[in-house]
Amino acid sequence: MSEATALRLAEKVRPAAPLAPRAEGSAGFRLIDTTMMYAPKSGGVKRYLMAKRAWLEKRRPDIEHTLVVPGARTQADGSGLVTIAAARLPFGNGYRMPASLAKWETVLRLLQPDIIEAGDVFIPGHAALEAGEALGVPVVGFCHTDAAALAALHFGEWAEAPTFNFWAQAYQRFDHVVAPSQHMAGRLAAAGVQRLSIQQLGVDTELFHPSRGDRARLFRRLGLSPETRLLVFAGRPAREKNIDSMVAAVERLGAPYKLLLVGAGKDVMPSDSVICLDYERDPVKLAGVIASCDACLHANENEIFGLVVLEAMAAGLPVVGSKRGGVGELIDETVGQPAESVEPAGLAEAIEALFARDIGEISKAARRRAETRHGWDATFENLTRLYGELVAGRARAPLALTA
Repeated sequence: MSEATALRLAEKVRPAAPLAPRAEGSAGFRLIDTTMMYAPKSGGVKRYLMAKRAWLEKRRPDIEHTLVVPGARTQADGSGLVTIAAARLPFGNGYRMPASLAKWETVLRLLQPDIIEAGDVFIPGHAALEAGEALGVPVVGFCHTDAAALAALHFGEWAEAPTFNFWAQAYQRFDHVVAPSQHMAGRLAAAGVQRLSIQQLGVDTELFHPSRGDRARLFRRLGLSPETRLLVFAGRPAREKNIDSMVAAVERLGAPYKLLLVGAGKDVMPSDSVICLDYERDPVKLAGVIASCDACLHANENEIFGLVVLEAMAAGLPVVGSKRGGVGELIDETVGQPAESVEPAGLAEAIEALFARDIGEISKAARRRAETRHGWDATFENLTRLYGELVAGRARAPLALTA
């Protein structure tokens, strides 16, 4: 990159005021989160990052947090959000593909972080590794995606091995890698990653709350009879979400079952069993819709974690989902109905089994579990402890985070 280009970048992303030196003995530090998985309609990664920003502002104001993500232009908004110009992905639901490793690395270095967390191993993740090496600061990789499994799903089994090798080599370079589930930690360990710990994600139990539900109002809006058993899924219209299987399962059951897809119904064929709502940008409205349904349905057996499962549980909904993968670690018969298979027949059987039980008691148990096990406080207290240990230079070996 030329000196002139670097200077132009500096003018766009450097803070207006000079960065103040850290006071001796201060616990604070400068943290950068960077990822390409951030878009106007993106899902769990963005929700995690937004929850982290809010938590740090409230609980750890001594930590200066900056988010570096793709955008239409390279600029800093003055509130800790820096965008780097990147082209839109065709049919990518608003996502952008960073193309310049040098530009991304330069921006990260100009921001002078004490520690960087990378949410992927594409251009942002590799730029984080290069910037971390240049600055002498630790870099954490948070594994939000099983790239090898996605490659096999979208391109065929031939793509899995080379993608796995690329993915494995990238994660082996990080100072520490965080997995959100035992499922993902097992995949990383198999890839040769040793500096590894598990940290489940969380949910805002005040935002997602049963009190936000208004079943009668939602049913009037959707034109449904009170006898309808309404299942909900909210998320991206991505192939790995296995939406077709959810649709087929509800169609197989017929009345009184219906499936509500929030943001995920873009490519679904018209069906009397399915209702599609647009992506809901307002988290309060989304929480209200979820809390007004009868149960949550999830059909991805390779899900890394499944934030919508926690959001549904916090809203007082039982969950029907795979007994495998990250979702299988979150649900059991106390809070829902694990499905033996995510094929339509398996999902349909699990849905019927759930509604044959005491839904009211399961709903209460789901809410209790979200409150007692899955609040964001534990997630971010553990992560900031990890960051602090790495910044202090005391953590080159795996740390025991609370799952």
